[in-house]
Amino acid sequence: MTSRERFLKAVRCEPHGRAPVWIMRQAGRYLPEYRALKAKTDFVTMVRTPDLATEVTLQPLRRFPLDAAILFSDILVVPEALGVPYRFRDAGGIQMDRALANEADILKLSPQGAADRLEYVYAALRQIRRELGDTKALLGFAGSPWTLACYLVDGGSAEGFPKTLEFARSQPATFEKLLGVLADTVAEYLNRQLAAGADAIQIFDSWAGLLEGEAYERLSLRWIRAVLQKLPAGAPVILYAKGRSHDARALAGTGVPVLGVDWELPLSEVRKLVDRPICLQGNLDPEWMTRSPEEAVVATKSVLADNAGNPGHIFNLGHGITPEAKIETFAAVVDAVIQSGD
Repeated sequence: MTSRERFLKAVRCEPHGRAPVWIMRQAGRYLPEYRALKAKTDFVTMVRTPDLATEVTLQPLRRFPLDAAILFSDILVVPEALGVPYRFRDAGGIQMDRALANEADILKLSPQGAADRLEYVYAALRQIRRELGDTKALLGFAGSPWTLACYLVDGGSAEGFPKTLEFARSQPATFEKLLGVLADTVAEYLNRQLAAGADAIQIFDSWAGLLEGEAYERLSLRWIRAVLQKLPAGAPVILYAKGRSHDARALAGTGVPVLGVDWELPLSEVRKLVDRPICLQGNLDPEWMTRSPEEAVVATKSVLADNAGNPGHIFNLGHGITPEAKIETFAAVVDAVIQSGD
């Protein structure tokens, strides 16, 4: 069985031996080859250049026997395609070209042809697909409408995104217009990724934890469903909502075949909440990747044991790998998963 077959069987909750493994942000600053490339160019240029995006995507697969490649890109390519570029601040974090504060700002967005302006992403996916052949799975992704709105309204990274929360409270109808534009654009973008060769796509609702109670349904889940309704029936979608493990039943209620799970709850507890057959992705705490290989392997085996052999499991971290991760620990974690069965 190839890695690609194993991955897709896990998505469908079919028996496949051991859990397939890939790691969120598996390319990045913990790799010396990435740092060497980054010294010659900047992040946004790498994202926009198919040859460079392909190279960075494949770097981890040259070092580790991973089952899937995750496209090297950024969720903020969608706001950029709508007319709001992004960059990285010298002190860290994201800076958008401008912040949206009212209806006039939203009307200045350019949704017509936005997905077409992301051709460089599809070109990278096609190139990566050729490099991988049929042996490894290929994943694409996008940010959720709510998460993208946070960056657009606050104008970049912000603690708690207070401007976004206030905009949603004080101008609800206008904020819904923004979410609608984002949902339509994300749906078309993900459809184009599937057509370009992605085996599965992940929706990152990274700032899901900012919303309480019914606000999460109204401002996020509703719009995720709007995206899903425009994708092919049964599309292999992974929904990751950071900070919302306790809402697993509502997340699964969107109909996605896979839930990405952070490390707040054990996978077995999430399965009880969902109460239907579903593939779970996760959920090792990324902190373990900064520890010794021996410690991380113990934690990895605990995650695998908690899943109790359920065929619907893709091993991953509960969030992205950090620059402080140790290469030897990464290798030990992947090896532990591979040695767990097959």
